[in-house]
Amino acid sequence: MLSAFTISQAHEALKSKKCSSEELVRACIGRVEAVDGTLNALVFKNFDAAVAKAKEVDKDGRFDLPLRGIPFLTKDVYCEEGVPTTACSNVLRHKEYRPPFDSTTIRRLKAQGAISIGKTNTDEFTMGASTETSCYGVTRNPWDTSRVAGGSSGGSAAGVAADECIFALGTDTGGSIRQPAGFCGVAGLRTTYGRTSRYGVMSMASSLDTIGPICKSIEDLAIVLQAIAGKDPLDGTTSAVPVPDYRAALTGDVKGLRIGLPKEYFIDGMNAEVEGAVRTAATVLEHLGATVTDISLPHTKYATPTYYILCPSEVSSNMARYDGVRYGHTVEKPKNLLDYYQRVRSEGFGPEVKRRIMIGTYALSAGYADAYYRQAQKVRTLIKRDFDEAFQEVDIILSPVSPTPAFTVGAHTDDPVAMYLEDVFLDGQVMAGIPALSVPCGFSKENLPIGLQIMGRQWDEGTILRAAYAYEQATEWHTRKPALG
Repeated sequence: MLSAFTISQAHEALKSKKCSSEELVRACIGRVEAVDGTLNALVFKNFDAAVAKAKEVDKDGRFDLPLRGIPFLTKDVYCEEGVPTTACSNVLRHKEYRPPFDSTTIRRLKAQGAISIGKTNTDEFTMGASTETSCYGVTRNPWDTSRVAGGSSGGSAAGVAADECIFALGTDTGGSIRQPAGFCGVAGLRTTYGRTSRYGVMSMASSLDTIGPICKSIEDLAIVLQAIAGKDPLDGTTSAVPVPDYRAALTGDVKGLRIGLPKEYFIDGMNAEVEGAVRTAATVLEHLGATVTDISLPHTKYATPTYYILCPSEVSSNMARYDGVRYGHTVEKPKNLLDYYQRVRSEGFGPEVKRRIMIGTYALSAGYADAYYRQAQKVRTLIKRDFDEAFQEVDIILSPVSPTPAFTVGAHTDDPVAMYLEDVFLDGQVMAGIPALSVPCGFSKENLPIGLQIMGRQWDEGTILRAAYAYEQATEWHTRKPALG
């Protein structure tokens, strides 16, 4: 079916007139209508506008750009002009906030001719690892609908895996692209902090947030990254570091590439099938000509505790803007201003957002900031130093994405600490600001996908894409599809 195409396959079909953009868009719409009642990956459908845009593209007839006429889904934290954007939170949902502008990423994709067909489910304001904190309910995993799709970009990952779109956008703060991509058996990329613009993307933790693509292949990751990367005058955190030709890096040649396996990422209690799949993946790359050595990242055990001080601290600041005065949820007949704020935020925010606001406010409060926030910043520096030293010896680092395959819906609902530990392999890269991606590397006995994480130096997305592409071409895991619908 057309919706199962990768970007490169769809582009070739459009160029050769084997299908039209309208047919491609309608195929994705048809797939959404067939399976999304089960998955709950989409929270808003922009189908009429998407079909109208596809007709314009077909009438123009030019398919000179690889994304022209290609339908995609967008995580519900990206502002898109006139399209409801709620961060899957009741604080914005009830009045259906419609931004008056496009985020930089959406604008750049539209400039390439890509067609947005809807918004995807996410944990509320991206706070979670399962989409279970979404006000729209949980997204189900296409491989086993009793299990989560991951989070917070679970809707985007499930949408890609189920062929509801050709590619999707996600955000990654503490693994929110890589973990759901791993759980759903697709490819997902966290970029170097500052490589892609966050302008127009609702913030959770501004010094940690990155945005990136979730795709069906590594080549597709390179295509989307090429379109969205680069300096943005509207985002002061983006860098002027040149953007290379990412597709040119996909040579399939990894001869001489130095690979590190960090001992701290192969921990007691990790699922044996996950460990086996990752070690086998390293062997595959070794057979392709790479060299594999054991390395140490000694401060890894502090990454998750550090993240859960720094992230809530920034959350407490970023969530302050949602007060119902200018937009969003409001209340009737408050007793006074204090009562108004208390009721708006108590009714609008869910338990996880409230939890992080309170933790962050406490960590930043007078008398505690030195003991918690400033100490965490010092540990963040040590974690970054670990990676800097490791990358003097190796070119990339391999690890599992998650310690287990996708867990069942509700498994961690009453245990937030257990949910936080799902990010145990995903927080160190965040502290260091380095790029990392997830690529499928196997399946469990229960037919659940297993993800391989590949990490690289700052600004060196090209090398991790090259390694992932070589691995992908040497294996068949990425070709498997869930038996859904």
